[in-house]
Amino acid sequence: MDRGSDALKAQVSDMRSVHMRQTRRGCFQELLGCEAKSEFKYFKKEGGEQFASSLEESDLCCRLCCPMIRPFKTVVQETGTLAELLTIDRPLACAPGGCKCCCFQELNISSGGRPIGKVEEQFFCCVPRFHIKDENDQLLYKMHMPTCCGGMCINVCAEGNPCGKGCCRQSFRLYPGNQEVTDGDAPYVGSILKKPKSLLTELLTDANAFDVAFPPGASTDEKAIVMGTTLFMNALFFEGNEGGE
Repeated sequence: MDRGSDALKAQVSDMRSVHMRQTRRGCFQELLGCEAKSEFKYFKKEGGEQFASSLEESDLCCRLCCPMIRPFKTVVQETGTLAELLTIDRPLACAPGGCKCCCFQELNISSGGRPIGKVEEQFFCCVPRFHIKDENDQLLYKMHMPTCCGGMCINVCAEGNPCGKGCCRQSFRLYPGNQEVTDGDAPYVGSILKKPKSLLTELLTDANAFDVAFPPGASTDEKAIVMGTTLFMNALFFEGNEGGE
């Protein structure tokens, strides 16, 4: 049963995908290297109608000193009404890393004042892996970047030739929770794709953009969890490094 807010159900229930675009920082901030709060806009498709926006709540010192692992809270609000679609809460934890035994990264997602799911980093050696769970701690999806060599390495060619159309395209793929996943060639049911951006944008900003494909048959709550997961992956792996828009 969907437990999310009425606004979330109205906006997301019939969607198969969503385009999420990070707002560029001002030129003055870019030149000074200021760590601004992460702001996103949400569209039903790229170039389509905006239906929501979000602005993180975080401490300036954390954004300056430990931006990759900063704790933050973000409320995704419906455009116009400002009604809450979902709220994500990320506590402070160690950066994702191979062979780590504790202090794993996690994200908690709620909507309408009720928990609807979470994302948890898992033990890994080379390729970062995450579990997406519902409010009852039941495993919904396993997630990691596409892999090769029996799951030991990230497949940089999975989204196309990195020297051609696949340049700057990086993804996390979602697999059914009950499926044993060892190789990136295994069938996946959803994806979070970081888009490339123009050369001018690449040089002057670190704003990122994502195309998110929801798993077929996903509930409204599950779609909300995947949207929150996209913000999480952006903070962990893409923000401040290289982006796409």
